[in-house]
Amino acid sequence: MTVDEKIGQLNLVTAGEVTTGATASTGVEAKIAAGQIGGIFSMTTPKKIRAAQELAVNKTRLKIPMIFGLDVIHGYKTTFPIPLGLSATWDIPLIEKTARIAAQEATADGINWTFSPMVDISRDARWGRISEGSGEDPYLGSQIASAMVKGYQGNDLKAINTMMACVKHWALYGAAESGKDYNTTDMSLHRMYNEYFPPYKAAVEAGAGTVMTSFNDINGIPATANKWLVTDVLRKEWGFNGMVVTDYTGIAELMDHGLGDLQQVSALSLKAGVDMDMISEGFLNTLKKSLKEGKVSQADIDRACRLVLEAKYKLGLFEDPYRYCNEDRAKTELLTPANLKVARDAATKSFVLLKNDKQLLPLQKKGTVAVIGALANTRANMVGTWSVSSDLVNTPSLVEGMQSVLGNQVKIVTHLGSNLLEDAVYQEHATMFGRTIPRDNRPESDIIAEALQTAAQADVIVAALGESSEMSGEVLAVRRLVSRLFSNVF
Repeated sequence: MTVDEKIGQLNLVTAGEVTTGATASTGVEAKIAAGQIGGIFSMTTPKKIRAAQELAVNKTRLKIPMIFGLDVIHGYKTTFPIPLGLSATWDIPLIEKTARIAAQEATADGINWTFSPMVDISRDARWGRISEGSGEDPYLGSQIASAMVKGYQGNDLKAINTMMACVKHWALYGAAESGKDYNTTDMSLHRMYNEYFPPYKAAVEAGAGTVMTSFNDINGIPATANKWLVTDVLRKEWGFNGMVVTDYTGIAELMDHGLGDLQQVSALSLKAGVDMDMISEGFLNTLKKSLKEGKVSQADIDRACRLVLEAKYKLGLFEDPYRYCNEDRAKTELLTPANLKVARDAATKSFVLLKNDKQLLPLQKKGTVAVIGALANTRANMVGTWSVSSDLVNTPSLVEGMQSVLGNQVKIVTHLGSNLLEDAVYQEHATMFGRTIPRDNRPESDIIAEALQTAAQADVIVAALGESSEMSGEVLAVRRLVSRLFSNVF
């Protein structure tokens, strides 16, 4: 392989189809044909993925296939409870089964790499991504981390219904100062190894194929440029021999940490042990120059390229680049009755009933039930955060689900009750990605008066309270931080 071909393998881009960040890659088709892309994420369906793979295989000199990833976090089309909800089941075999089903469905739709499990221990409820992990307990977190990896990867990564797991975020992302996303993490070694490291280690010991670096710094050194973290602990202490990928624009964001320009931070990341650059294209555009200037070595580039290629070999892509592009599977293996039954079982086991005064539950199939709240009639928000591939149209709303269970003998009346959030701009942020909730811009007193009239008709009142699917998450957490910063300045 030439130097250019090796560096091209280290470049991970998004097709812009299902993007989870603010930046989309450009000129993707031309770069594939030029051998400048090693993998694509957020592209779905066998037809689209096959077309992209054909470019890589037929247009480049070495015909090296690409790897295709997606944030398959708690199910693919069949959507399970959010990870924090799954952890509440304490049912490890069930959690492994949800990952197995997610892999079955995602691979049927062309995906062979998932950016999951997210195993960050999080003990500050202010952190926006707490919903994406398993909570605060190292033991439970470790059990779930191992189960998720085994569920995704199965016993044979070359099987067409298994996918490569990516453990994230390495490391200590959930311990960011004050719960502010991307913030610094200042922690003793004792606490690291005993409270925060165990789930990552469990995932590695379960055979996770890849690991993703985090955005935060650890004791002053950003994770994506932290050689002690990526090489000394992960590779040397724990024996991890897979590929390390950055998070979304992780390398470019090192510039904001004051570590230099794109060339400097790209060299630092590579030498720290990072193998694949997500979105930043720092490796693609600067490593050859850094090699000539002696800022990185040929051995550094060779190591990264070898590990990217090994991931593809493990998935069987060199034997058959199109093994995940079977359109018949996509027609028959998504949202099957059996998969939906497991999702229902997982949801049932994730619920926590604190008390049941006068045996009110289960609701009787008679009379009138009032469902009051902004979340009463929204299908799109029922699937929860980090459900980028879920069907937002056919998911039943709370009211629709209750009606199907209670039957025609029960009259259900509804009312908004109040807006989801008082601030219209905040509500827009909390209902992004097509997950809108109607607003009533009349005076609050009028809305409440109507809600009381609706409730007065009912024998039972159900309050549809809680968060929209995007009230917890990475993007909203950043926007909250920016809002606070600007409010302090102005």
